[in-house]
Amino acid sequence: MTNLGTRTVAVLGGTGPQGRGLARRFAAAGLPVVLGSRNAERAQAAAKDLASATGGQVEGAANHEAARIGEIVIVAVPWEGHGELLSELAPVLAGKLVVDCVNPLGFDGKGAFAHRVPEGSAAEQAAALLPESRVVAAFHHVSAVLLDDPTVEFVDGDVLVLGDDRDATELVQQLAATIPGMRGIYGGRLRNSHQVEAFTANLISINRRYKAHAGLRVTDI
Repeated sequence: MTNLGTRTVAVLGGTGPQGRGLARRFAAAGLPVVLGSRNAERAQAAAKDLASATGGQVEGAANHEAARIGEIVIVAVPWEGHGELLSELAPVLAGKLVVDCVNPLGFDGKGAFAHRVPEGSAAEQAAALLPESRVVAAFHHVSAVLLDDPTVEFVDGDVLVLGDDRDATELVQQLAATIPGMRGIYGGRLRNSHQVEAFTANLISINRRYKAHAGLRVTDI
């Protein structure tokens, strides 16, 4: 199994709720973190706050620079800008492990619903746009509220990790396990990532009904 070590984790969209929450947890676990954003100054300000709060090594940069620095690159940008950003960053991301946690969702008067993606899923779109990267799907069902709350010591839940490269999926499983209370569980090939992404709409409905921050827990493992 590939060892996670102290690889630098870049989070594209790191000033948004999900990206910032993941960055907080990885920095607290001792991993060097780079927050990426469309606005470098906003990323730098957010990074300074996270470094102070976690005692970790956090820096901020524009998305392009963050992608260049990161050894593991997490994509946590809004679905609307997903394809355009990855197309632009394809040369920079060549040879890197890219973790896509984007959920292609829409919202209307009836609540959240999953978009139909021509490639099958956001992760499969990423793989098509990044043919020289190792793309893994993960971190879709983790509450951004819990991740970014410094008073929450343990985040109770499992992360389904999907991909076609075994070393890459095992590395992302290790990454998930750096967050206290969480496990990374292999969830199948990348072609099944549409089911994982779409289920987020169901979780949103659950959380709205029960005023919770529910996640997933896989039993008997």
